[in-house]
Amino acid sequence: MSHEKTVSWLKTASGVVIAFGLLMLLGTIAAMSAPVTLLLDLIFWPIDGQQTATAPETRLILAISGGILTGWGLLLWQISSRLYPQDPALARSLILTSIGVWFVLDGLGSILAGAPLNAVLNIGFLLLFFVPLWRPVRTANT
Repeated sequence: MSHEKTVSWLKTASGVVIAFGLLMLLGTIAAMSAPVTLLLDLIFWPIDGQQTATAPETRLILAISGGILTGWGLLLWQISSRLYPQDPALARSLILTSIGVWFVLDGLGSILAGAPLNAVLNIGFLLLFFVPLWRPVRTANT
């Protein structure tokens, strides 16, 4: 994958993380919580309408998660657009380490919380960043 295509892919992946974070944040507003409620119902299969985003503690976790995801996505965007062009090896290491830790901990937490489907769905997010960074950056000497 070319350097420019990698940067573009990473910025798109970062945008997906930001959008997901904003979706979580919107879930704190009762009138806008339907997408998050549907996602929760899907993750805690089967879809049966039992999950809601109405409890204050759920809305708090959605607010915290939304803020963290949005901030993390912005950080990933800045690493992709500012650091990757200057030092692709460092940017690759930072992104892969961050994504790897998130994937393991989120997946483990999802399984422990009784939502293993979320761990499976997380593979999509993992691939958003793993695919363009699969191979180390080639330098002019390699």
